[in-house]
Order: sequence, then C-alpha cells, then structure tokens
Amino acid sequence: MKLLVIGGSGFLSGTLVRDALAEGHEVWAVTRGNKPLPSGAIPIVADRKDRGAFARAVGDAGQRWELVVDCIGFTADDARQDVECFAGRAEQLVFISTDFVLDPVARPWRVDETYDRFDVRAPYGRQKREAEVVLLDAAYGATAKTLGITILRPCHIYGPGSQLGCLPLHGRDAQLIDRLRRGEPLKLVGGGHFLQQPVLAADLAKMAMSCHGNANAAGQLYLAPGPDVCASWEYYRIIADVLGAGLTVEEVPIATFLAEQPDRHSFCCHRVYAMDKARAHGLAVPATPLRDGLRRHVESMLV
Repeated sequence: MKLLVIGGSGFLSGTLVRDALAEGHEVWAVTRGNKPLPSGAIPIVADRKDRGAFARAVGDAGQRWELVVDCIGFTADDARQDVECFAGRAEQLVFISTDFVLDPVARPWRVDETYDRFDVRAPYGRQKREAEVVLLDAAYGATAKTLGITILRPCHIYGPGSQLGCLPLHGRDAQLIDRLRRGEPLKLVGGGHFLQQPVLAADLAKMAMSCHGNANAAGQLYLAPGPDVCASWEYYRIIADVLGAGLTVEEVPIATFLAEQPDRHSFCCHRVYAMDKARAHGLAVPATPLRDGLRRHVESMLV
C-alpha cells in the first residue's frame, strides 16, 4: 500500500509511520522538517498552515496514494485542505478526530455513533467538530466519487512516544514516574473516578490502516476507544504497579476545577464508548488490554 501520513514525526503519526513501514508499506510523511522521520519514510517537507506551499509540495510528489491519514488536522480549514489536495490524489482519507467533540453533560454512560450532542465550550472539541462537518459534507457530495472519507474519534491515546497521564492535574505529566516513585500523592479531579477507555497508539494506527480497501468505511465516522473500561485512578494504579510503587490519590473537587477551567468539562464525565459499528464494518478495533499497553508504555520510558 502507498500510504501518506500528515504529521509523520509526531506521537500518533510517528507510530503509524513506523508500524506501516514494519508491515512493508511504502510510506510518505508530510513534515515541517523539524524532527527526523523514522528510517525508510519518504519526506514531503511543508507546513500545512502555509496552504499554498502544502498544496504545491503534495502536487510535486507526483503520487496517487491508496490511503492518507491526517493525524494533526484540527480546524475546518485543515479539513477543506485535505479534501482539495487529496481528491483525485488518494483513494481513501482517514481523519483523526477526538471524543472531545461530544457534549459531556448528561450523556448516556455508554455512547455510540448516534449520539449527536456536541461540546461548544472547549475550542479543541469545537474546532475538531467543525472539521468533521466539512469532511462529512464532502463525503456525501461530489467528492465521494474521487475520495473515500472516514473519521475516527479516539479518546485518550497512550503509548511509547508520549508522556503518561490521562486526567488533570496529571495529564501528559513528564514527572509522573518520579512522583510515583517518591510516593507523592496525585491530585486527580473527582478523585479519578471518571470511567474512560484509553487507546494504545499502535492499535489506533492499525484501525486507521484497516479502513483502506474497506468499502464499508467510506463516508463513515467511528468511535475508537480501547477495549478496557477503567476508572481513571486505575490507570495510574497500573502505572504504579509496573514501577513497584504505591498510589495515593488526593481528590480535586470537580466544582473547584471547573470554576478555574470552565472549558474542560470533557475531562469531568465518563468516557465510555461502543465499538459495535466498527466491528460490524470489519475494521481492526483496538484490542490491546490496558494493563499490557501501559506496561509497554512505562517500560519504554525506563530504557
């Protein structure tokens, strides 16, 4: 397969590039050139925010890709750029969105793709949703004849290449391992009792690649959680267990946290999602047990 990854030197994108290369695919990556790409990837050097330069760089590559995965698209303009640049140059586009597009208030405890209430408070989720709308409009318009479009909505993504931590005030915390080894209490919003389904980056990459050649995936949107539902404090306990350390949690009251950061309601809800649709459509749904994935993540940071 000829694969193009947008943002190929980042966390998820780098995982996707490395795994695709290991499977023997031809891999291109759009990168600003600030970080090295995995060995074997073909660089397309461009800053996507320079729309003209991006379009020229993609065109100058002279390729028709079987799959393009946009790991860093954020806004409606990014989505329009994808449609304009890859219709006619690619068979399939997969856009990595986020579960933060969904309204966190009074949602069902388990959400599927029919849930249609969206978060307008937080800029991140709001802008990702605006990008989704552009892509879904294109997926059912004239573009559908020249470009299949699929959207994936992961929740917390973890794995080697990223910092550990899934919940304020210890999200992506570079000091988390040292804190746990010192026996320092972790301050978790709501005591860490919110449920969620962290997804291993390698599993998400595999799911994205499984959209290629799958007629069911064109024009579709899928939730992309990990296989295990856990309380957020359990995520931290698994990390502590891998380190041979204890875990002490200090509760940060939800009301206090939201009074200071009112746009972060999406962290203060259960994030439990169905995978029935993706499974029925034949996608490679994430399957790595959380304990196994976190062990790999922690051990990668101890080398």
